[in-house]
Amino acid sequence: MGKNIHHTEKGSTMTNQTSQSVVKGALILTFAGLISKILSAGYRVPLQNITGDLGFYVYQQVYPILGVALILSLYGFPAAISKLVSELREEKSFLSLPSFYLPVFSWLMGICGLIFVIGFTQAPAIAAVMGDEKLIPSLRSAFFVFLLVPIISLFRGVFQGMNQMKPTAVSQVVDQLIRVSTIIATAVLVIKFDRLYAVGIGASAASFLGACGGLGVLLLYVKKQSIWKNERWSTSVSYIRTILFYGLFICLNYTLLLSMQFVDSLSLVPGLLEFGVEMEKARVLKGIFDRGQPLIQLGTVLASSVALALIPSVTRKRYEKDPEHVKTYMYNSTKISLIMALGATAGLIVLFPEINQLFFQNTEGTSALRVMMLVILFASLSLTTASVLQGLGYVHHTATLILLAIGLKVFGNYLLIPAFGLHGAAAASTIATAFVLAGNIVLLGKEIPLNRWLNMPWLKIGAALTGMILFLILFHDFGERIMADGRVLLLIYTLIMTALGGLVYFLLLLMLGTFTKKELEPMPFYNTVQRLLPKGLKS
Repeated sequence: MGKNIHHTEKGSTMTNQTSQSVVKGALILTFAGLISKILSAGYRVPLQNITGDLGFYVYQQVYPILGVALILSLYGFPAAISKLVSELREEKSFLSLPSFYLPVFSWLMGICGLIFVIGFTQAPAIAAVMGDEKLIPSLRSAFFVFLLVPIISLFRGVFQGMNQMKPTAVSQVVDQLIRVSTIIATAVLVIKFDRLYAVGIGASAASFLGACGGLGVLLLYVKKQSIWKNERWSTSVSYIRTILFYGLFICLNYTLLLSMQFVDSLSLVPGLLEFGVEMEKARVLKGIFDRGQPLIQLGTVLASSVALALIPSVTRKRYEKDPEHVKTYMYNSTKISLIMALGATAGLIVLFPEINQLFFQNTEGTSALRVMMLVILFASLSLTTASVLQGLGYVHHTATLILLAIGLKVFGNYLLIPAFGLHGAAAASTIATAFVLAGNIVLLGKEIPLNRWLNMPWLKIGAALTGMILFLILFHDFGERIMADGRVLLLIYTLIMTALGGLVYFLLLLMLGTFTKKELEPMPFYNTVQRLLPKGLKS
């Protein structure tokens, strides 16, 4: 009996260590993802400033293709390979070079090679749909990045399958740093030699060099340890099924915002032509509309940052073991994401004229881009709820919702852009992301009763948000007066108003009792904060 107890304790310790390792690994990937996404959002402002709206339009036309390659190499294929490695390690003591690495690499190369061949040969047809034949060289160059996706995905997936997240994290940050610096450098050269459409080729070259840098980091990690043997073995695990279905479904779950951009790259310019805009003006307007993308990306990343660490903490096994604890965790995470997303969305809408002038040097497109900022709210909550659902095993359901949202966005653009121009495109994106959120909420209703969501302090959140908006509007005239006084003064004003608006919102949330004491206890300044809480607040 003593031996049984000893074995049980040992097994429990090992399980806890594995669980801690998974959570720690997820946090490393989360942190790397945050850095990369902030870099990805940040460089687009100087890129637009250097190349102008037309140059920014060229870049944004090829960006969705480069983005798909990035997501496949960072999330889709590595997740599938990680799953394969985890399954194989249960029945094999090592990974075989001829029986695992070569077959998996061959399948990946086949898929990515097919994408490259189709994309490269059909670039003229894609450019024709976009309404701009000058984009053909940029589109062709963008598809070369897919040739590096297989080897990068393979190594990332193997390391993740062995619970080693650091190689993926470091390679991701190095990739992004090289990519960003090269894009800015090529933008300067493009302007110097007056070849604006070469911005797309420069972006593709930057992505290729960034991928090479990421691969170099992974090879250094491979060199440090033995991750394969030359011996053959047989297995019943299906490589292609996991890679194709699991990998591509995971990939789809990360493409909500990217898919909206891809639809716009294909249909916005043709739609504006139907709206009655001339071709050259339509291209510039597309560049102006794309100003919203870095702000949406940054706002969504910050508002849903809580959700990025959710998947390892919310699993079906944990939910069945301790449902109330997991439900509380899901509810609190969604609540925090909602509060942050509402604040970011409302703040950007009110301050958008100043932000537009500060970042992009004029206020063109402000009205349509204000509508576009609603995407932050719906996309942030969609990401948070999708993370919870994926942890509970709803991977296929959330991916299907995104596919339906893409169809809705296509239909929305087709219907609304010829009638309302840029406002139509903004409305179509907002409707599509709101649809994904609504679908996620319906799916979550199977796990958490609807009354739990209805009990959220909606009135208190609304009152705090109204207070913040009124505060920002009160000083709005002052911002309009200093817009002509240069970017330095405008930067100081915008930073001060952002900080004060956020502070007013947070203080009102506290004073109105939006959070429970239990939710606030982990905060670093809890002892100071609790003095602002209303008397009789629930624990």
